[in-house]
Amino acid sequence: MARSVKIGSLTVGAGHPLALLAGPCVIEGRRPCLLVARRLAELAQKESIPLVFKASYDKANRTSGTAYRGPGIREGLDILREVRERYGLPILTDVHSVGEVELAAEVADVLQLPAFLCRQTDLLIALGQSGKVVNIKKGQFLAPWDMRHVIAKVESTGNRRILVTERGVSFGYNNLVADLRSLLVLRDFGYPVVFDATHSVQLPGGAGDRSGGEGRWAPALARAAVATGCDALFIETHPTPATALSDGANMVPLAKMRALWQTVRAIDEQVR
Repeated sequence: MARSVKIGSLTVGAGHPLALLAGPCVIEGRRPCLLVARRLAELAQKESIPLVFKASYDKANRTSGTAYRGPGIREGLDILREVRERYGLPILTDVHSVGEVELAAEVADVLQLPAFLCRQTDLLIALGQSGKVVNIKKGQFLAPWDMRHVIAKVESTGNRRILVTERGVSFGYNNLVADLRSLLVLRDFGYPVVFDATHSVQLPGGAGDRSGGEGRWAPALARAAVATGCDALFIETHPTPATALSDGANMVPLAKMRALWQTVRAIDEQVR
């Protein structure tokens, strides 16, 4: 039987409306982060969206060692705490090492395991032991059925508050492909399934010293994923993606989020 997972005041999973995990790729500073959070909170109120705000305090997995990574864990968590207090939104953020888990768990409602790290056993166990919701992003190098081993590591701690996210699989050099059959395979593990529409159109390392992306395809993949069947969408968004400090090429412009949500919600209501 498929489980539902409660995140703050909202619930993700079977029998519940489509949820949205959205925000900028990385915290670019206090004011930019609060701006995106405010606009998403306003959108969520107008459209009755079950929303989790996401942003990373550190992007440890960058193509170049000189790329912007974020403000760091302490300043970043202070900003995310302010987002939660101001706008009442549950918070999701990436965790990259066992040493970060305790600090991140003090602020975030959802601790996210980056796709590149999904086979790191010690980190998976520490995330499970936190008692927080754990969003496991499927590695770009894994078949969907291989995720059973990843999920089992978190389950070994007794934690069943798990989300599983599809974000595309490596397809030749500097490219990913989203196989929507993966959503159906992942659903068989019994946990809510999330589709990451923006990282699925990423071109890893495709811009030389950084990743490229084809953000124009993200809305189409989001529609297809909801039609196939998923419990939540993960979408990175920014007021001006062209100026974003990380992954701007695959983001959905903030001004286009409302129209996209109205479309996918209508699809979800038909298929759910």
